[in-house]
Amino acid sequence: MVWAGVMPVFSQDSETRLSSDAEIDRRFQLRRDWILRTAVSNLDEADASRGSVLDVAAALQRGENRKAALARLARLNEAVPTQNMFWMYPMAAVMAAGGPALDDASWKRIAELWRTYWPSRGDTENHWVMYYGGLYLAAQTWKESGPERWFNGRSAQENRDEARSYLEHWMRVTTSFGQGEYDSPGYIGEYVVPLALLAGWCDDPLLRQKSRMMLDYLAYDYVIEHLSGQYAGAHSRVYPRQLLQPARTTAAALGWLLFGLGDRQMSQQALLLAMSGYTPPPILERIARTPDRPYVERELKRTRWRMRQAGSESFVVGDKRTAPVYKYSYVDKDFVLGSSQGGLLQPIQQQTWSLRWRVDQPLDASNTFFGLHPYSSPHEGTMYFPMSWDTTTDTIVRSKVDYDSPDKLAGGSPYEQVFQHGAALIALYDLPPGTRFPHITALFSRDLRNTVEDPSGWIFSQGGPVYIAYRPLVPGEWRPNDWTGLLAGGAGGFISSGFKEWGTGHRCYVSTAPRNGYVVQVAPVRDFASYEAFQTAVRSRPLATATNPELEVSYTCLDGSRLHARYGQAPSVNGTAIDRAHWPLFESPYGVADRGSQRLELRYGIERYVLDFQRAVIEHSFVRP
Repeated sequence: MVWAGVMPVFSQDSETRLSSDAEIDRRFQLRRDWILRTAVSNLDEADASRGSVLDVAAALQRGENRKAALARLARLNEAVPTQNMFWMYPMAAVMAAGGPALDDASWKRIAELWRTYWPSRGDTENHWVMYYGGLYLAAQTWKESGPERWFNGRSAQENRDEARSYLEHWMRVTTSFGQGEYDSPGYIGEYVVPLALLAGWCDDPLLRQKSRMMLDYLAYDYVIEHLSGQYAGAHSRVYPRQLLQPARTTAAALGWLLFGLGDRQMSQQALLLAMSGYTPPPILERIARTPDRPYVERELKRTRWRMRQAGSESFVVGDKRTAPVYKYSYVDKDFVLGSSQGGLLQPIQQQTWSLRWRVDQPLDASNTFFGLHPYSSPHEGTMYFPMSWDTTTDTIVRSKVDYDSPDKLAGGSPYEQVFQHGAALIALYDLPPGTRFPHITALFSRDLRNTVEDPSGWIFSQGGPVYIAYRPLVPGEWRPNDWTGLLAGGAGGFISSGFKEWGTGHRCYVSTAPRNGYVVQVAPVRDFASYEAFQTAVRSRPLATATNPELEVSYTCLDGSRLHARYGQAPSVNGTAIDRAHWPLFESPYGVADRGSQRLELRYGIERYVLDFQRAVIEHSFVRP
């Protein structure tokens, strides 16, 4: 039997759960209030150079520090804007959240900027969502205005119609086939901010409801793969600092606000979410804090829209071509090992797989281990960008300076195939002659301890409560992680900012064999009597590797499963090939969604929380055991 809406009191457990809802909300409101008060305190009536646009919005919304807020806004709005959609959403927040407290001079200047400044729409999924979220809220403010009031010569109604069309298209594609910029520890915030704007202040009830539902959707996508607030697993886009200091990210700041995960920290995205009035459903915190680990999470995402070299697995959505991304994460209470299948799934900043382990003080920890082929080629650039073969790499490097460096730590490769089962992973690489950077890299972070190079070929190490075994098919050599000195020398601009604090002390195991790969086996310390016992167990497992004539690995992992991977073929577990044709959009004990369904069902015990985007309906119910 299923009940909709308020849970009936039919047992002591149900009464406890109702109380728990109230306690979860109470804690959230305390965290929300801290963020808002901190933002207001950033403004100083005696110093108009302090504070952000969103600090101004928070002060005006709360009716506090108004004089300082207006002075700071006037200073910020003196010059012609330059930040495109990153200007649009904060200004829309000032108008929506702080509008009644704005003075005439502020309104006049804001209106003039929307008339004269033409913000770029950008070229990424997050750019477009921010652009149209900000544009919708701005056009809503002057909903009867004609084309003479707008930078693009369109009326407010035309701007709203275009914005709504794109936003609903993006929601439909995301809930059917997954995000293109999926599971990014930084860029998750660039989706949260436009959705928070719409969920908080959109005057259309349907779009407002869908935006609130999308916030629930993104929050679940994060918590199901988090570890102490860190976004774990495979990522579409990640910067060097986020790779090496994974708790200092936008995702971690949002995780603290929403669920109290990890360390308290501030971010502009968390501030706007706090202002919006959005409150996460309690089931999300229950899932985030579940003691019932380990579990396996499978997800289906998609690549960015592909312009060329789309590949045999690609498919068309509307008039655009993309390809599936098959994600797999093993989520334990002490670690998360997560991966995608490899390949060029996202330009420039892809992380194909990663391991995170639990630490007591995560904020400045480098609790991570991962590997990659540092691929760089115009093939990748022209696959995703409307540029010529001769100029695309140079254009990319202007903003992502580490892209064309042999010691970079993020990126996909067309010559990479990755396969994971539980806490074991196999990666194979077949680098053809002429490959720009013909080596593979495994990052051993500075937080790893007791690293042992065993005569068997296994390299053992320990990260806090986790033992790690790494077995390269062909031996390599140790190098410092920044062996070119590119980031240490400051060449990366904002990308290398603070490198001395987060980027030093790590090292890489680098192998230059063109046909190569590795096996990774992870296990919690709690499962073994000693480190030596773990090493003995791994060495005793059957392992067969070959690089010629076939690139191939057979390995029996610690849970007894027989894994087999041959380059160019489907991998198998216990003789059964992995069937990715029916990979779910989401699948774990806590959430399920089918490809194309636009429907996500969250589960925790007897509780069910369904996001149905086709009907724009949230169904909350409880199922009697």
